[in-house]
Amino acid sequence: MTRTLDDLQLRDQYVLVRVDFNVPLNTSGERASVADDTRIRAALPTIRYILGKGGRPILLSHLGRPGGKTVEALRLAPIASHLHKVLDRPVALAVPPYVPDAVHELFREADVVILENTRFDAREEKNDATLAQEFAELGSVYVNDAFGAAHRAHASTEGIAHLVPQKAAGLLMAREIDVLKQLLDSSQQPFVAIVGGAKVSDKIGVIESLLPRVDALLVGGAMAYTFLKAQGKEVGRSLVEVDRLETARDLLDRADGKIQLPVDHLAATAFDADAESGVVTDIPPDRLGVDIGPATAEQYAHRIRSAATVVWNGPMGVFEMPRFAKGTLAIAKAVAEATESGAFTVVGGGDSVAAISEAGFENDISHVSTGGGAMLEFLEGITLPGIAALR
Repeated sequence: MTRTLDDLQLRDQYVLVRVDFNVPLNTSGERASVADDTRIRAALPTIRYILGKGGRPILLSHLGRPGGKTVEALRLAPIASHLHKVLDRPVALAVPPYVPDAVHELFREADVVILENTRFDAREEKNDATLAQEFAELGSVYVNDAFGAAHRAHASTEGIAHLVPQKAAGLLMAREIDVLKQLLDSSQQPFVAIVGGAKVSDKIGVIESLLPRVDALLVGGAMAYTFLKAQGKEVGRSLVEVDRLETARDLLDRADGKIQLPVDHLAATAFDADAESGVVTDIPPDRLGVDIGPATAEQYAHRIRSAATVVWNGPMGVFEMPRFAKGTLAIAKAVAEATESGAFTVVGGGDSVAAISEAGFENDISHVSTGGGAMLEFLEGITLPGIAALR
């Protein structure tokens, strides 16, 4: 069983908190700033809880993929500054090498300390025991609140957890675990899953896990074209994983009609925002699918609105291009409407969450997961190392 914050003695303790502050930065101005603070705000309840119990939070987070070296554009100074604003408490940024006395001294002026980008050290992603020990020497309590990184066995997410006297899941992590367990173990019917994205290969595990549990699995994005090709449908120049056609056929055979595929498409002459496009039933040889069509969007929306439980991961098309985002935004609206009607709804994955936010529905979903890959692996039934280390 995973321990929670209530199980910890926090007063006067230095508390190492793994957070997921891997957020987009706006670098167009004189100084970099946080462009989207959703993940930062998601960690505030845990930070405030620790402060309220008299603990001293020392935060660890990665940002981007610096490849084990210092990258100026990926420093955490803008994040520390933003956290100071939203937390309304003094925040200090510590830089390596980390000496316990020097890091603890920062609490004379600050209520919260953030360590510099953990991935500046090449040992982080190798789950190096020496780096984990260096982190562990800074505190006596470890809290993992970074669900988005829980599927990574890194020094700050897994190794460190074995080296401190007390450890537990943060409030965000505990909420993510509870919600996803509910989806797998006690979902109300009808249960509808929406799966999108580019590749069938990325979603095979989650499809196989969800099929016995759901009443319908709605497929969109480029992965739909592999399924359609497996059925012998015309998909033009759309992205198809030829080596997964047999897998797609097998999934369709075992799905007992639960897998629903697009019946129409927005097809374009090129993968370009300015390309000529139009709605078709069968995609011509000179075109490729870039979004689900309006009839599909309406069919999917009807199924979603009638559900008691909904989980969504992955866009319906090339969402990053506004002209090709209508299908994804229609799904976002339908999921919000299902929530309003009493359904339990969960959305995860960068583009799906972005669609919910862009459509203004972020407060109209039961749970917006902070982890895309971690959410998928959890739903597949894979044991996430960052969670297992807390038990």
